[in-house]
Order: sequence, then C-alpha cells, then structure tokens
Amino acid sequence: MGGTMDVTKQQRRGNTRQRIQDVALDLFAEQGYEKTSLREIAEHLDVTKAALYYHFKTKEEILVSIFDDLTQPILDLIEWGRQQPHTLETKQEIVRRYSATLAGATPLFRFMQENQATVRELRVGETFKERMQGLREIIVDPEADLTDQVRCVSAIFTLHAGMFFLQDIAGDPEAKRKAVLEVATDLVTQAHRGGAEG
Repeated sequence: MGGTMDVTKQQRRGNTRQRIQDVALDLFAEQGYEKTSLREIAEHLDVTKAALYYHFKTKEEILVSIFDDLTQPILDLIEWGRQQPHTLETKQEIVRRYSATLAGATPLFRFMQENQATVRELRVGETFKERMQGLREIIVDPEADLTDQVRCVSAIFTLHAGMFFLQDIAGDPEAKRKAVLEVATDLVTQAHRGGAEG
C-alpha cells in the first residue's frame, strides 16, 4: 500500500526546498495560510529562519512554488494535448493523465478549496484559471454541439468532484479514483459518439 508514494516522499526529503514546501503545505492546510508564519515553518523543519530565507523570502513565494511544481504536469499535459488530433483516444488519455496529476497534487487542491479567499488574493488563483482554460481547450471540440461540450467539461469537473466530495464515502482511495476515472472517461466517450453521429 502506498509504496510509490513512500519512495517519492523519501526522494523529496533529501531536498530542502521540497521539504520546506511539504511542511509549509501541511501547516497551511492544518491551521490556515494566514495563521502560519515563516518562523513556524522553520521550527517544524528544525532549521534557522535564515536557512529558510535562503530558499524563500515570503510565505507567498512558498505557496506559489508549491503550486508551480505540483501543477507543472497540467502544463505538460496541455502542451501534449495541443499537438494531438482531436480523437477519442486523445481525450481518454487526457482524462487518464489529469486524474493521475490530481492524485499527486491532492493536498494542494484541498488547500485551495478550503482557502479560496487566500488563493484569490494571490496570483495562484489566476494561474489556476488559465490552466483550467488550457485543459478545456484540449478536451472540447469547438465544433461539437453544446451538450457534448458540456460532457467534456463535466469530465474534468468529475475528476475534481472525485477529489473533494468523495472523501467521506467509504472505500479504498484507489478504488474511488478508478470509479471516478471511469465516469469521466464515459463522459468524453459519450460526447465523442455524439460528435461522430452529428
């Protein structure tokens, strides 16, 4: 269970910058962004404030760097998607890859969900909107009819919903992720069939 996660955690542990990000995100999520100070982050890491300062000058810098690192796969996916034909296989692959990306960035997205005011004030909110826009462009056929466009956008929202709203439903996280992925894949498949018949 969680074998791969442990390996990445180990790798990340050796890297001070990433350790700072991990601890900061835990604290932000636990007690809120506003209430967390740089000093506290340093204390939790057992480093001096100067050592922390060497990597990041402000809390915002830490949050933005976490955001940039964890959402880089979304940018890579958008880049990849732009070069692919608008086939069903492409859309299914986009859904698959996006599901995996979300799984890797769950703590960040939970934080964003729970601290929307903070996220709006920082440029993170704007950047996230741009990424969602890019994702929409690669998964929606502009010439598809409205219902099928909605289906494609809903596939993305289904993946988000799976992350936020299924937390309280009993069941193995991996089983839940697969179920959500299946529903999202069904949506793009249905939308594509609609397009093919048109």
